[in-house]
Amino acid sequence: MGTTPLTDAVFVTNNAGIGVHASFAETSEAQFDTLLNIHFKGAFFLTQKTLPILNDGGGIVNISTGLARFSFPGYAAYASMKGAVETLTKYQAKELGARHIRVNVVAPGAIETDFGGGAVRDNAGLNSMIASETAMGRVGLPEDIGGVVAFLCTDDARWINAQRIEVSGGMMV
Repeated sequence: MGTTPLTDAVFVTNNAGIGVHASFAETSEAQFDTLLNIHFKGAFFLTQKTLPILNDGGGIVNISTGLARFSFPGYAAYASMKGAVETLTKYQAKELGARHIRVNVVAPGAIETDFGGGAVRDNAGLNSMIASETAMGRVGLPEDIGGVVAFLCTDDARWINAQRIEVSGGMMV
């Protein structure tokens, strides 16, 4: 039995993001505000604005990060914004549950994309170091995340709500 797409449901995926690598002590207020606006404020208010078109039985998938569970120096502000998204997910699920709108958060590990200037994809040393911290022995690929997000938008995932689903290949276990 494969997954069945919901043909009449509307889903919102909050996936906008940028990476800023700066230590806690060196993060500027401008960097902090940029991260806040994109990662948290954007997800909060974009989703709020879509509520009139988000039909009952639809859903929201917010994107977080494995860095909300484990830490690497230089990502305090970024991971804090994603931690806020994870908390928002629980509140959205609770407050929108009466409309049967389910809300979940997907937390990727390191993925080979152009995020953060493509460092994970393009820096062989960084890629190898991260792969060594992952139970699957590699960093993630975009399709590793996309398939999970797509699944959450199917009828087969109708009872998954208010959950943090880490998709990291077992990073930092």
